[in-house]
Amino acid sequence: MAQSAPAPGSSRPSAPGPVGPWAETGVMFAGVLLLVDGILGVVKGIAGIASDEVYTRINDYTFKFGITAWGWIHLVLGVILVVVGWSILKGAAWAWGVGIGLAALNLIANFVWLPYQPVWAIISVAIDVFVIWALCAGRPKPVI
Repeated sequence: MAQSAPAPGSSRPSAPGPVGPWAETGVMFAGVLLLVDGILGVVKGIAGIASDEVYTRINDYTFKFGITAWGWIHLVLGVILVVVGWSILKGAAWAWGVGIGLAALNLIANFVWLPYQPVWAIISVAIDVFVIWALCAGRPKPVI
């Protein structure tokens, strides 16, 4: 039986349609950005662990950690971001929610780390904001 057109002034409930090309491209780009942000995190972490001379020393800061502690934070987050970014590119449905959560966590860590390396932290925050938007705008494909 054919479905009739809705009466004038009424609307048909929208059925979930396919994800548009912009959202699909954004999700793929978000996966790549998570990989890049993770690699940057690993580099930030290694630099912080290897030498205390790489980053600016902050004398009186509320969220003061040692440079080595920041190095380990960025290293661990970076490795996890690389794994999740790769999983998003492979199409793993679980990686979408985890990617959003980790990008938010990485955003907070970089915001708190802002006084140590402002430019690098702002770039990472911008990447994380885009990743969160792209993963929220797109939908994971059903695994069936």
